[in-house]
Order: sequence, then structure tokens, then C-alpha cells
Amino acid sequence: MDAMRRAGMAFLPVSLLVPLSGAASAQQPPLPTIVLRSGMVITRSARVAAGTYRFPAPASPDSAVITVRGDSITLDFAGATLQGADPDAAPDAAAGTAIRVEGGHGVRILHAVIRGYKVGILARGTRGLTLIGNDLSYGWKPRLYSVVEHESLADWLSYHHNEEDEWLRFGAAIYLAGVTGGEVRGNTGEQGMNGLLLVRSDSLRIEGNTFAYNSGLGIGLYRSSNNVIAQNRLDYNVRGDSHGFYRRGQDSADLLIYEQSSWNLVAANSATHGGDGLFLWAGQHTMDTGEGGADNNIFFGNDFSFAPANGMEATFSSNRFIGNRVEGSDYGLWGGYSHSSQVSGNCFIRNRFGIAIEHGQGNLISNNHFDGDSTAISLWANPIEPSDWGYPKHRDTRSRNYTIGRNLFRSNHVGLRTSATSGVVLAANRFDRVDSLTVLRDTSGFELPPGELAPRGADHIDEQIGACGLEAVGTPTAARWTPPLPILSRYRAVPASPGSRLPRSAIVVDDWGPFDWRSPKVWPVDSSRAVPLRLAVLGPPGSWRVATRRGISTLSRTSGAVGDTVAVTPAPDSTGDWELTLEYRGSATVSPRGEKKPAGEPYRFSYGRFEPKQEWTARFFAWSDSTDPRSHAEAFDALLRSAPLLERRASRLDYEWYRPPFRELPQARWALEATTTVTLPPGEYTLRTISDDGVRVWVDGAPVIDRWSLHESTTDFAPLAAGRHELRVQYFQVDGWVELRLDIVRGVQRSTGSPGPH
Repeated sequence: MDAMRRAGMAFLPVSLLVPLSGAASAQQPPLPTIVLRSGMVITRSARVAAGTYRFPAPASPDSAVITVRGDSITLDFAGATLQGADPDAAPDAAAGTAIRVEGGHGVRILHAVIRGYKVGILARGTRGLTLIGNDLSYGWKPRLYSVVEHESLADWLSYHHNEEDEWLRFGAAIYLAGVTGGEVRGNTGEQGMNGLLLVRSDSLRIEGNTFAYNSGLGIGLYRSSNNVIAQNRLDYNVRGDSHGFYRRGQDSADLLIYEQSSWNLVAANSATHGGDGLFLWAGQHTMDTGEGGADNNIFFGNDFSFAPANGMEATFSSNRFIGNRVEGSDYGLWGGYSHSSQVSGNCFIRNRFGIAIEHGQGNLISNNHFDGDSTAISLWANPIEPSDWGYPKHRDTRSRNYTIGRNLFRSNHVGLRTSATSGVVLAANRFDRVDSLTVLRDTSGFELPPGELAPRGADHIDEQIGACGLEAVGTPTAARWTPPLPILSRYRAVPASPGSRLPRSAIVVDDWGPFDWRSPKVWPVDSSRAVPLRLAVLGPPGSWRVATRRGISTLSRTSGAVGDTVAVTPAPDSTGDWELTLEYRGSATVSPRGEKKPAGEPYRFSYGRFEPKQEWTARFFAWSDSTDPRSHAEAFDALLRSAPLLERRASRLDYEWYRPPFRELPQARWALEATTTVTLPPGEYTLRTISDDGVRVWVDGAPVIDRWSLHESTTDFAPLAAGRHELRVQYFQVDGWVELRLDIVRGVQRSTGSPGPH
């Protein structure tokens, strides 16, 4: 067995290397038809009567609207719908679980349409589970707080812990826990937070699904091994990106593989425009002990392009990356602490870095194309490693022993950059129009064969190096690195995916996640506070006209085609309260909540701003042990009555930084007190703060928010009535990142928990 694993032959169970037998089974008798009831327990095979079943779900994940219990059960919905939250409700109003599969063997759920739940299908301890043709889109997802100009740290995700099913708090179209064997095919999970989540599940074939346009993950694995994930559409699972302002990704990903998830085959998936295309991390056990990892996975022929952060991120592990494409990302492959890994035959195109590996060891980089990457390969070690990591205390983490051979470097600023790295061997690489072939610093044992750096003509280079990506499969050069797995012959093409080849600027993330381009949308071209404000009309082909306008002085145009830009100048007395509504006619549309309209039917969409006029006066102070706002309240109050370090006036209270933009302000241990007055027209309002660290707010002298503690970015809410109010805010920062924002929003908002699983 060990020899076979080394050859790459036996990393999957035999059951996944042969076609599934279900399609060839004998004709089955028709299933009895049932009418669903809320709370129903199904123990026999059945076909669901047509219709829409409106069943709100209990909030607890331990209960569900429908429970399936037993062996050899087929439940065919035949297109019938389970509807939880109202379709017009905000996405964070969805709750509960639609279908729960409890144990059993040979359970099949087919052709269900599930809407408005936190979890669509939850299965625990099932063997031989089959999920085919289910549509589980438009489930739960949280409101996001990043804005056009800057991100909110409250939106950052962390999937690092799931020993107690912590991931369940953040919803999924499908959540499989302890499932062994089976098939997940032809399912759809879009416009939620997560698509498919696997926990301690193995030996599944996951093919031909669409898990896209979610604000968290397309597919996520935790302690899940020996699975095939192939030819799925996993595009635009993203948050934390605003074209021209920031590209962070905030740890969203098309595919996440965490915590000892090993021996998986990931082949020919379209995984573009995710925060990361691939995000692989060994897990907390490895970080603490230096043992194990998310190892021996094969990533073959996938498209991981146009990620705001990393096309592929794989850390503290040993894996094979063969024939993938990564274009237009910040990093093609970020491989921190990767060891004994193979990176071969990949296409890295116009990334800021093609491959970047810190503290890597014994890695092979061969037969790749680096075309237009600013820096093709960067290898280094840091002089100081984090003191709270166990990994470097148990492992040799020197940067060493690389073989870099038969790669094509074309139109790069730097071909190879190394620092504090030893034992780098170059062989038969070719460089074409590369400004600096190598930049070496503190590098020993560097071997450069004679003639290695001689530039060659493009035709000669391609002939010597060969193709890259899936196009290379079957060529003589590819035979040197293609893994000898018969199953790979099944996966010779990435599925066509709408929008997958658009540039990274096609990512548009609003309050609820990524825009899917299936309906028209108006979105700022520049800062949302510019006057006049330029708005782009986005969406499917068609025409538009102005339907209504409020609080607007002038428009640059009142009709046109999708793709136009409209300049809006608010009226002088309504710069903080205006709205533009357009009417679209053209292609068929699907709204952000899933409502479908045929081609030619009018569709209305809006953009507006509500930001009541405020003139804040903020006074900044430095505090010390003796005036610590957490433990010396009287001394801190006296500090606020003293002369400030600086005083500033601004139209909004909105600070987010790591290094202070004001030279008078220290990076740590400072505080502010800010005051303003605001007048609100009749209606209901909510005062919302986002803070890291402590914040408290008074309205007309009465305390309404009190989170006076050290904490990560957190949202708080307080109701606010119409009329004139005096607002006072106190804030303190200990160290690290700063975030303080106060918004006044229309309506009643509630906290549904952090947008990210911190």
C-alpha cells in the first residue's frame, strides 16, 4: 500500500475509481406519493406531491422540518419546494434546517427545491448518501459591513475551529457530518453564505454541482479525506473586495480544505473569483504539535483565477498541484511552510506573484508557465517566527532544497527572488523578456547549470517546456509529471461557467455578498461620497430608463443601455437622503432573492443614500496604566477633560487603520470622545456601531450602547427615534487594528451574530 501511495495510485477507495452503479440499475416501481407535513419523519421511500410547502423551521440544528430515518430510502421531491423564511425577507431572517438525515444507509434525496433556511440538508452518520439535482439556493447569509471605500474587520472569517460543529452557526446549503461514501451530483447552492460543508466525511464523489455566489465558501472540508471533487462550478464565493479600493477576500474561498483533510482529488473545477480560489491549511493540531497536515491531496486541472487574495493557498502541508490555471490574482500560489510538494505544469498568468513560499522545504517546481507575473517565484525565510506557534518548535523550518526545472518565465519583472534560502537547483528553465532573472539574498547552495539563463525565442521556449494546464495532458512533456491515476482521464475539461473568464473587476460585493449579474444593478464607479456620484449600470444586456428620483438635482442621462455610467448630483438640501430608481427591459432576470422574470418584463432597481447631516468634533487622547479606561474610570474621565493630543472635525465617525493617519496619535493606547447633533425626519431608525476596541454611546445624555471592553470588531445596535438628538461617543484602543464606525440607518436592524465565524 505504501508503494502504491507513493506512486499516486491508491489515495482513493476503489469505489471512487469505478463508475457508480445506480444509473445502470433495473427499472424501479413507481414511488408512493406523499403530502409533506411540518415535523414529518420519513422512514420509507416516497415521491413528494407537487407544490410549495411553507414550513418555518425550528432554530435548533437538532430538529428539522423533515427528518429522514432508516435504510434504503429514496425521497424524490420531483421539483416540489420547501420554503422557510418569506422570499422577500432579508437573508439573515432565514433559520433552521429543512431536511435532516439521521444515520442510515443508502438514503437518496432527489430534486428538492429548498429556500429560506439556515441549512438546506443536514446529514449525520449516513453511509452511502446520494444527493442529486437539488436546488438549495437563497438560504441564510449575514449582512456585511464593508463599504465601497474600505473594508470592515467585522466581515473577516475564521473557519479554524469546528470540533464541536461550530460551522453550523454559519449555515450551508448542504452540511454533511460523519458521512461515508456516496454521491453529491448536480446540486445547486447559490446566494447563501456556504455551499457544501463536509465534516469528518470521506469517500464521496462530488461532481457537477454549482456552489457559487456565496459570501463564505463554495465547498469546505474539515477532517474529510478520500473524496473526489471534480467538474464543479465554484465561482464568486467572495467578500471583502472593492475594485480600485481594496482586495482582501477576508478568508472567503471557492474551496477550503482544513484540519487533516488528506488524500482528496480535486480536478477540473471552475473556482474563479473567490476570496481565495483554494484555501488549504494543515489545521490546529499541526500548528500545535508539528504533526500531520492536510497532505497528499492532488489539485489537477482546476481554474483558480481572479482571486482578490490567492488563487491557491496551501500551508504547512505536502500536496501536488498539477495543470492548474491561475490568472489575475494577487498570489498564484501562496505556499507558506509547504514541504515535499510538487508544483508542475501550471499556468500562472498576470499575477502579482506566481509562486510565493516562506519556510518551504524539498519542493519541486517544474514545467510551469509564468506569463506576465510581476515576480514569478519568491522563496524566503523570516528571521523571527511567531512565538505562539508550536510548529516551528517541533519542525525544521529552514527555507531549503528546491528543484526548479523546465519552467518558462515570460514578461516578468523578476524571475526568481530568494532570501535566506539554501539548496536551490535550477535546471533547463527558459527566460523571455524578464527584467531581472534572479534576485538572490542570503542564499547558499545555489546551483545554476551553464547556459541556464540564456534567453531563447518564444517558439523554441514553447517547444522545450511544453504546454501548461489541462492542455498539457497527454503531451510527451506532460508525461513526466502527470500522476498515474486512471481516474484523471475522466476530467479533461473545466465546466463552462458564466462570468468565470471576466476580469477580477467583475467582483461586486454589496451588503449581502457577491452580485451574480443575473439582474441589473447600479453601483458606484468611484467613492460613494463623490459629488457628482458616477454610477455604473451593470447586469444582463438590455435598456433602462429613470422610473423615479428623490432628492436629486441633476442626472447626466435619463435612459440608456446596460453598461452606461450615470452621474448623479444630489439636491443641496438632501445630500444625505436621496434615491434613484431605474426600470430595466431586456433579458430574463433573476433577482437577488431568486424571483424570476421573463425577457421583456420590466424590472426595477435602485441606489440611494441615507446619511443624515452630522458635524462631528472628535478629541483624541493618549492613556497610560494610571488612566486605563478599563480599570481607572475616574482618572480616565479626568483625562477626557484635559487638553487633547489633537482635535478633528468630520462629517462622519468612521475610522479603520493599522497605522494612525495622524502623526500626533500613538499606534496603541489612545482614546477619543466625539460629539455631534443630528435631526431625523419622521420614521424608525437604528444607531449602529462597529468597534475594535471599547465603545460606549449616549443619546441625549442617556447611555444606549456599552461595549467597554477589549474585543475584535463587533456590531452593536440601539433604536433611535425621529427628531433632534445629541450624540456622544467614547472609544478606546489598546493595540493592533483600529475600527470605529457609527451609522444611522433607516428601519429596525438587529444583530444576528458576527458576519464571520470568529
